Amino acid sequence: MPILPQDASKQAREICALAPIVPVLVVHDVAHARPLAEALVAGGLPALEVTLRTPVALEVIREMAKVEGGVVGAGTLVTPADIRAALEAGAKFGVSPGATDVLMEAAEAEGLAMLPGAATASEAMALLARGYDMLKFFPAEASGGAPALKAIGAPLPQISFCPTGGVSPANADSYLSLPNVICAGGSWVAPAKLVEAGDWAAIEELARAASQLPRG
Repeated sequence: MPILPQDASKQAREICALAPIVPVLVVHDVAHARPLAEALVAGGLPALEVTLRTPVALEVIREMAKVEGGVVGAGTLVTPADIRAALEAGAKFGVSPGATDVLMEAAEAEGLAMLPGAATASEAMALLARGYDMLKFFPAEASGGAPALKAIGAPLPQISFCPTGGVSPANADSYLSLPNVICAGGSWVAPAKLVEAGDWAAIEELARAASQLPRG
């Protein structure tokens, strides 16, 4: 069912508000999907972004979507085909590194809540004009980090962001303390070594620590 941009953005905002950190996940083995999602949700991070960067990503979304309490989204959406595939796999929201008219039109036509990417004031303004006031700031660190996002927020206080790209425990506070940041995307809560080792207890502890990060 089609969705209005304002409603798509509202839904994305509600999902971003669930926890201070949205895990950004690159999963190579479907067998890891459910236990990984269960550990992250148990640790207090219910919104999960599964990037479409591996051959099994869509199957991972299908498996994670079965985990109670989780809200699973698809990241790295760049084409209308990605939008359709993500929805068919059970994704509840989508995340894109940037935004094109073709991509946003497809998301709206398919009814997918979207967190589109922007790295400049002009990109943010264009998305705001379309009806989106909850955006992904990407790549965060490479685009100037928290100081840049703070500067963008001064003339555009009506836009909120989820900075992603280079966010870590060392700098997460600098982002989360900003009034225009709802949450941040981070991969450190599911490091590859712990996932490969199946150390779900350690991942749950990382998630719990991230879930307790203060927001401004």
